[in-house]
Amino acid sequence: MIKKLLNGQINSINVAALLIALSSLISRLLGIFRDRILGGEFGLGDTLDIYYAAFRIPDLIFNLLVLGALSAGFIPIFTSLIKERGQNKEAWKLASNILNVLGIGLIILSAIGAVFAPYLMKLVAPGFSPEKQALTAGLTRIMFLSPIFLGISSVLGGILQSFKRFFIYSLAPIMYNIGIIIGALYFAPLWGVYGLAWGVALGALMHMMVQVPAAVSLGFKYILRVDFKNKETKKIGIMMIPRTMSLAISQINLLVITAVASTLSAGSLAVFNFANNLQSFPVGIFGISFAIAAFPTLSALSFDKKKLIKNFSNTFRQILFFIIPSTVLLLTLRAQIIRVIFGTGNFSWNDTMLTIDTLGFFALSLFAQATIPLLVRMFYARHNSKTPFYIGLFSAAINVFLSLWLAEKLGVAGLALAFSIASIINFIALWIVLRVKIGNMDELRILTSTIKFSAAAVACGVAAQGMKLVIWPFVDMAKFWGVLTQGLVAGLSGIIIYVIICSLLRSEELFNFWNSIKRRLPWAKVEAGDQGEARGI
Repeated sequence: MIKKLLNGQINSINVAALLIALSSLISRLLGIFRDRILGGEFGLGDTLDIYYAAFRIPDLIFNLLVLGALSAGFIPIFTSLIKERGQNKEAWKLASNILNVLGIGLIILSAIGAVFAPYLMKLVAPGFSPEKQALTAGLTRIMFLSPIFLGISSVLGGILQSFKRFFIYSLAPIMYNIGIIIGALYFAPLWGVYGLAWGVALGALMHMMVQVPAAVSLGFKYILRVDFKNKETKKIGIMMIPRTMSLAISQINLLVITAVASTLSAGSLAVFNFANNLQSFPVGIFGISFAIAAFPTLSALSFDKKKLIKNFSNTFRQILFFIIPSTVLLLTLRAQIIRVIFGTGNFSWNDTMLTIDTLGFFALSLFAQATIPLLVRMFYARHNSKTPFYIGLFSAAINVFLSLWLAEKLGVAGLALAFSIASIINFIALWIVLRVKIGNMDELRILTSTIKFSAAAVACGVAAQGMKLVIWPFVDMAKFWGVLTQGLVAGLSGIIIYVIICSLLRSEELFNFWNSIKRRLPWAKVEAGDQGEARGI
């Protein structure tokens, strides 16, 4: 059973998504624990602003070189090699070649970034004092180790995804957060804020190391050779250009947000990151998990329009099934969530209110943020990475304009509102263009399901709000356990009501998800007629 879990191929999108979602849940819970440690230890002030600003350039390098190549080109092409040729020799040569090309690029860019870090910080955080910029540059130099480790790790992760070995792949983010927590708990007391940066480097190393044995067990053999003439490598390079440019726009967005936040009151950048981490919780668990799980299947079905749309529709509706109630609960319980997570040490009530307002604006676009990864992968599965770039460029321009305008009026919360508006515009544009290119997207079934989810989510929100009022007189709301009890009971009540209403409305997504899980239970018996279905969604 354990061996099967570690090495077994997972063909069901729902099961693969559940596995990735569970690991994402653990990883993000560790991330919340990390943020609680940081918030309680340092409060919302200069130290955390410096820490988060130091991430920007290393993250930019990682996203441009690594994610651009892997998400747009590597997985579809690597998947086609292992599928069509029946043997993996060419696939392994491609993997080694991409690993070497990326590795060289990351080492060179990281070295250049480390040398010029003090000058880069003047662009990233123009509102920081010279002392803060110098300290930020020092942390950035240490963090430049992380793109190198994460780049290698991402190639290994792409291999595991292509073979549908999702378990080990899903452990990597957990290792990353454990490394950062070690930095916060053990390195920071020894080396101060520099310990946080070393924790990031350690987390990236652990992210890589956990995937090495699994890739080797699949047959991967590293080849120390760089071949720029390899046709698959060239194809990936061509496909990654617009994707890289699209990611560059996204990273410029973050740089603009960082720059604007650096001119606001101390702690604004930390508030933005804390709220962003919380709202990305459901996006990562449901939206990204399903998109990652579906991508190999979508890539394999790229020229079978009927099956492609069927799998897309099923996955899209499954994401909405989870994300709509998540949005309602996040809005209803955001005060309890923030106080439970951050209400300790130097994290004040004013800090709480700023984070509550910012999180509320983020939550408005959760449906768009959660489904954009799937929409974008539909384009990638069809070997089209240009269209998402142009749409991303348009929405990014809107985000930059709105960020500059709304930050003056609403402070850091205005940055979150600008982000949400731009995300919704991005979602609408992607859907319209995909509709034009593909035709019918099964909108009627999606709309019918969305109406059911929305009705159940309204009941979920009413139940959660009502239970908050019922619990309130019986707990001490000035204590951690009182706030936790109120939020937990209210949240569970809302979830129960949501499931009941969806069941009464005969939600196809509820039953599909439960049946796909039930078939995977060790004691479950799969009927002969169900075996074909068990291989799909």
